Amino acid sequence: MLYNLLYPLANDIRILNIFKYLTFRTIYAMITALVVCFVLGPWIIRMLEKLQARQVIRTDGPESHLQKQGTPTMGGVMILAAIIIPTLLWADLSNIYVWTALFITAGYGAIGFVDDYKKVVEKNPKGLLPRQKMFWQMLMAAGVAVLLYNMPGHNKELYVPFFKNFHPDLWIFYIPFVMLVIVGASNAVNLTDGLDGLAIGPVAINAATYLLFSYIAGHATLAAYLQIPRVVGAGELAVLCGAMVGAGLGFLWYNSYPAEVFMGDVGSLSLGGTLGTIAVLTKQEMLLVIVGGVFVVEALSVIFQVGSYKYRGKRIFRMAPIHHHFELKGVAEPKIIVRFWIITIILALVAISTLKMR
Repeated sequence: MLYNLLYPLANDIRILNIFKYLTFRTIYAMITALVVCFVLGPWIIRMLEKLQARQVIRTDGPESHLQKQGTPTMGGVMILAAIIIPTLLWADLSNIYVWTALFITAGYGAIGFVDDYKKVVEKNPKGLLPRQKMFWQMLMAAGVAVLLYNMPGHNKELYVPFFKNFHPDLWIFYIPFVMLVIVGASNAVNLTDGLDGLAIGPVAINAATYLLFSYIAGHATLAAYLQIPRVVGAGELAVLCGAMVGAGLGFLWYNSYPAEVFMGDVGSLSLGGTLGTIAVLTKQEMLLVIVGGVFVVEALSVIFQVGSYKYRGKRIFRMAPIHHHFELKGVAEPKIIVRFWIITIILALVAISTLKMR
């Protein structure tokens, strides 16, 4: 909004020319997101306590989690505010990619909010049924996929890291592929959200990585030099990514061990869906498997655990997702969290390195 209102006045007021620079707007989107968290955070936590929106801890989980009983949840509304408000302020609102990503952010946040509200406020332990959540997730992802498929000039090829000349055209299969990336990323982050700060740390690192990818994809010279697909307008997604980084750091202020508030599905579903959408829009879908490796492993641990128990009658892990397995092996919660952050940083560096390894 500020860009659209103030930049056209740059010819008369030269200082407003600074709004032209994507780096300036990205930095201030990040700072604005932090300010939103610090200003709204305490108020949101108080409101959640008044609503009795408190986390219910599974009795079959690690015993150390019982002390978390009663901690406010649904803190993801703070994250949503800290992403949406700065993006609306600092991004170019004529950019279709910005609105596409915000659609998933808000839409998946709404799905998570309804699920959380039913569980913790209305005390309905089932919340939204899994098939209901999946239906709405797939419907929204399908809307994005169809939009991109029919967008004139939109690239429907799949770019594979480490292979410069291998980028097959997905044709009509581009639609289910986009749905898989968005829905898969959303649920993977949701499964990872089980320890204080475990999910939000890697989300912030992923967002920072895609900030770089967005900027490069939208920059003609850099994209050509690094031989990655140029996506005209994708640079504006750097502003959204900057807001995600700021929102992640701001939420971590309250969510770090021991957590004052949990994000709930309203946060985890929207964050994962947004990362998946940005990966699709920047044509770096496959790199999400690398930089989001922690989320991938968490999701796979659940899939393998369920499959093994169903078909073999045996468990692979002591408990899934895999972070609970390490807890039950006696690894302290803060150590698991920080180690997963470290792994995510390493994976982010590997993903960035692929820009030159083509």
